Amino acid sequence: MRLSRRAFGATALAGAVSLAGRRSYAQTDKVKIGVLTDMSGVLSAVLGQGSVDGTRMAVEDFGGSVNGMPVEVVFADHQNKPDIGSAIARRWLDQEGVDVITDLGNSAVAIACQSIVKEKNKTIIISGASSSDLTGKYCNPHSFHWGYDTYMQSAGTATELTQQGGDSWFFLTADYAFGHALEIDATRKVEENGGKVLGKLRFPPNTLDMASLLLQAQTSRAKVIGLIASGDDLERFIKQGNEFGIWKRQKAAAFGLQLYNVMSIGVDAMEGIVHNSIFYWDRDDKSRDFGRRFWKRNGKPPSEAHAIAYSATTQFLKAVRAAGTKDTATILKALHEMPVDDLVTPNGKVRADGRLMRPTWLLEVKPKSEIKETWDVFKVVRELPGERAFKPLSESTCPLVKT
Repeated sequence: MRLSRRAFGATALAGAVSLAGRRSYAQTDKVKIGVLTDMSGVLSAVLGQGSVDGTRMAVEDFGGSVNGMPVEVVFADHQNKPDIGSAIARRWLDQEGVDVITDLGNSAVAIACQSIVKEKNKTIIISGASSSDLTGKYCNPHSFHWGYDTYMQSAGTATELTQQGGDSWFFLTADYAFGHALEIDATRKVEENGGKVLGKLRFPPNTLDMASLLLQAQTSRAKVIGLIASGDDLERFIKQGNEFGIWKRQKAAAFGLQLYNVMSIGVDAMEGIVHNSIFYWDRDDKSRDFGRRFWKRNGKPPSEAHAIAYSATTQFLKAVRAAGTKDTATILKALHEMPVDDLVTPNGKVRADGRLMRPTWLLEVKPKSEIKETWDVFKVVRELPGERAFKPLSESTCPLVKT
């Protein structure tokens, strides 16, 4: 970190930095948060500007400063490319004084940045990416996973549908880290609950024509077609499947589903689809208040990732306040030890592997007749405690917890 001229001069004269000098320096320094997200690609609707807005709202609600230091938010588009994301992360940490990187969105980008942040002795709080490997084999002491992950998405959705009688599955899987991890986790849950996986196909992101994939899944006669996709890819699957009449005969399990997907596709086509969620804006009074404030600012309610960005930023600022310093080791200790309780995350606790343990909610798309206002499209089926929703430590591959 660079000292001001006054602080540098005082240091030169004294030969050492006094405690008073350190306090003076801290008061003129700043805390800098870098939101590394997808601003223009397939995930931009559920991440992008909304993640920046969620982060800024957290800073504003915190008062705009911490321990006398102003808080600044910067953001950049990683374009869903690990090399671009890595270059941005290195520049932020080496040249621009960023203290913590959040969002990430794309799991491959997040994995690449995890090692960079450790190398640079900073902090990363992943609020948008979803591979469960982020707190598995890629975990490190500088990294935290604040949002949904592939195990959590499969634990709720795959378990629920298999137990309801959907005991044969066919997976259509995005061919990148998110898809691979979710397919593994979902397959395991299907089989643990007595189901069978009849087939799997993978596709590159931004595939425009899903017809051949859908027709092969249809031919399998699987009771459930698992759509392991997100953003525009997921929407194309649902829309093109409707055109072929597939969802009248086979059920869609929409892993990676977000609020915005339901609105884009249309509730008529989505009725009854179930998914496991970290956050829903219309769930209770606190979430509703936050949702309406965000809506006024952004033109629509927050996605899960937008709300999670708010929670992650709030907790980082609380950790800086509790630490009384920008020293990374002290902040990391506070992040691991402090309870998490805010309007997005009730009764949370960070585990040794960096996973935020918190309740999740199994949501179902309402019939159109039950929707009372725009964006009110889900009903809560049940709450799942964190111990059920997230991978147990006994199954972890994280080197921090292996014995």
